[in-house]
Amino acid sequence: MQVIQTGIQGLVEIIPQVYEDNRGWFLEFYKEESFHPKGITDRFTQENLSFSKKGVVRGMHFQYPPYEQAKLVSVLKGKVLDVVIDLRKGSQTFGHTHTCLLDSEKHNLLMVPEGFAHGFAALEDSLFLYKTSNAYNREAEGGIVWNDPQLNIHWPFSDPILSEKDRNLPTLEELLRKSLISRD
Repeated sequence: MQVIQTGIQGLVEIIPQVYEDNRGWFLEFYKEESFHPKGITDRFTQENLSFSKKGVVRGMHFQYPPYEQAKLVSVLKGKVLDVVIDLRKGSQTFGHTHTCLLDSEKHNLLMVPEGFAHGFAALEDSLFLYKTSNAYNREAEGGIVWNDPQLNIHWPFSDPILSEKDRNLPTLEELLRKSLISRD
């Protein structure tokens, strides 16, 4: 497998080895003994699958301590623009965003460390698979509004399909002012 550094510590894109023949293809989505030497040592405890129609934006979601989640994300069918925001306390890239096109034909994955807000835009009807390092905890749920103007995320839709919850999330600045998260 190929690991591509993103410029944000711990956030990497993974291109797995795909074995193709006249029957189709096979790949190892996750194999501990392959990931650990590459520095990906998270233990995954939950796996989630979602379907999103073209035009949907989900996010930007995170879990407050001590329920943070590292995520290994991929698309089984379709294409999404995957988006993350570094919210790690003391990080040199705090508040920085990164986007990655996840494509079921490319079979690529994104390894998102703990301490990031995460979301995506469905560019096609898409099946989205993600493994998490911690179980979801409703009381620890947090988020940042998808179109926070200070983050300057270049979403592919100006009027996406959103949940009511995602539509009403605070900005990063509002979370900082309320001391719900901290840079330092």
